[in-house]
Amino acid sequence: MRTAWKHSRKAKVCQATSKMATYATHSTGSTNGIAPKIKFYTNHGCPWAHRAQITLKELGLPYEEVIIPLDKPREQWYLDINPRGLVPTIEYSAGPLDKEIIYESAIVSQFLADIRPSHLLPGSNSSPTAALNRAHLAFFVDTFMTKVNSNTYPMLLASDDEKEQKTKAYTAAIEKDIEPLLKDAKPFFAGSEQLTFAETQVAPFLLRLRSYIKGNFIDASVGEKLEALPNFSKWWSAITNHPSITFNFEEETFIENTGKRLAKLKAEKAEKAKV
Repeated sequence: MRTAWKHSRKAKVCQATSKMATYATHSTGSTNGIAPKIKFYTNHGCPWAHRAQITLKELGLPYEEVIIPLDKPREQWYLDINPRGLVPTIEYSAGPLDKEIIYESAIVSQFLADIRPSHLLPGSNSSPTAALNRAHLAFFVDTFMTKVNSNTYPMLLASDDEKEQKTKAYTAAIEKDIEPLLKDAKPFFAGSEQLTFAETQVAPFLLRLRSYIKGNFIDASVGEKLEALPNFSKWWSAITNHPSITFNFEEETFIENTGKRLAKLKAEKAEKAKV
């Protein structure tokens, strides 16, 4: 298995082939008194890359953005940086760290949150309860990804005969496994008035859930059932309207691209069923 941390001094980056932008915030972006330099390889349509983007935005870290097209094979210069060819990837420099390459969404987000402890994620030793708080955050994210998000594509690709069963599996998982964990949300996880690390990791998928409903890719009854859950509905509304989460999310483009992708996947599924 390739490591998610790799030195990039020898990587040849053909920047002219990618759309680039620089983002800065009101913060200096310093970490331990050292201002980092971050290059962020991403794609606005990818929920995994969106995780890292939310983290960067909430931490107030300035970064240079490089858009990686996902609808065609990756160019060699990007594979030299990230051999997996996926997004997100960051190139990070600060103090003794010189152009270090980090990839995989959860690892990138965790790294960024750890170098700058904040409301998102407390430092492990910042208080007597910090390690426990981090464990609760990790458990919530793991629960969502394994119990809920794993049902998303089966629901999207369900045939007419399967739709009821697949949508029920998705909404039942939220009601059983997520709703109780949000009993203290105010409006964010564990009584926080600000986004936490939990939201950075799951919000991209729940923001897109609203788009799936809007685009009629899944039945509207899914939204209706989730809106009936008191804890989840308030939290869902809070995260999907937060500027750090909606920033750079191009919903109409996402719906259009999703329609094309699902049509292709359903056609492939139908062909396999014939064999």
